[in-house]
Amino acid sequence: MDIELWVFITITAAFLQNIRSTFQKYLKDKIGTAGATFVRFGFGLPFAWAFLCLTLTLGGYNLPVVGNEFFFWIICAALAQIIAQVLLIKMFAHKNFAVGTAYSRTEPAQAALFGLIFLGDKISTTALFAIAVSVVGVMLISIARTSLRPKNLVTSIMNKTTLIGLCSGAFFGLAAVGFRGASLSLGGPNFMVQGALTLSVAITFQSLLLLFWIKIKEPHELKNIVRAWKPALLVGITGASASFGWFMAMTLQTAALVKGVAQIEVLFTFASSIFFFKEKINKLEVMGIFAITFGILILLFY
Repeated sequence: MDIELWVFITITAAFLQNIRSTFQKYLKDKIGTAGATFVRFGFGLPFAWAFLCLTLTLGGYNLPVVGNEFFFWIICAALAQIIAQVLLIKMFAHKNFAVGTAYSRTEPAQAALFGLIFLGDKISTTALFAIAVSVVGVMLISIARTSLRPKNLVTSIMNKTTLIGLCSGAFFGLAAVGFRGASLSLGGPNFMVQGALTLSVAITFQSLLLLFWIKIKEPHELKNIVRAWKPALLVGITGASASFGWFMAMTLQTAALVKGVAQIEVLFTFASSIFFFKEKINKLEVMGIFAITFGILILLFY
């Protein structure tokens, strides 16, 4: 399969995820963290199954036979993704949140390690270097608007917030590798059907799990979710579309390389802040943007 296809799918997914994050941030102020997290999955559920039906119908394919390996990977990846989100939110309570967030962005590098361990995925030294460059770029941006210095990213390695960030990145990396494992275990008929089925089953499991949690712990959130159904639908369709893209791309290519190129989402965020919100950027942010761009270009051309 031509490498350009998975790259195009990844960049599109990153763009859609940036839009979804914007909508979800708006919803968080309306319905709270638990509710905003749920709508990402719950309101994306019908769109996920619609994608599956379309790929099966238009392609004339039969539904793949699923086995224990598929469900094992789905459960592990879905739980890992939820845990990663919880850890990311937990960092909001810490003063040095920027450092923790920077380390959570080590997801591509950790995905490379987990992919090698669990799936036997191998990537070149050049690709590892490119991922490292992009990760450094994201870390620079994460601390650019604080009083922290870049060296703190190294000297604060044993800081509690840093460890939470690393754990968050680890679980995001595990989730990416797990979803790739689930999709590959289907063995066909093609990457679109495999990605759509993986997405549909995963998002169903996550929606039911989160709905149960909200019902037990925060039942008042259910009414808030219903009242915010219009913006929630936007979160659902953009979130499901982005996830569909991730799963298709990770069926075609290793999770590490997909997540490496996916760092372009940070550039989309900056483009929005500069052109739509007229915000200025500082030197560290410029350095970070160049590093991310350079890393992605290496991945694309070498």
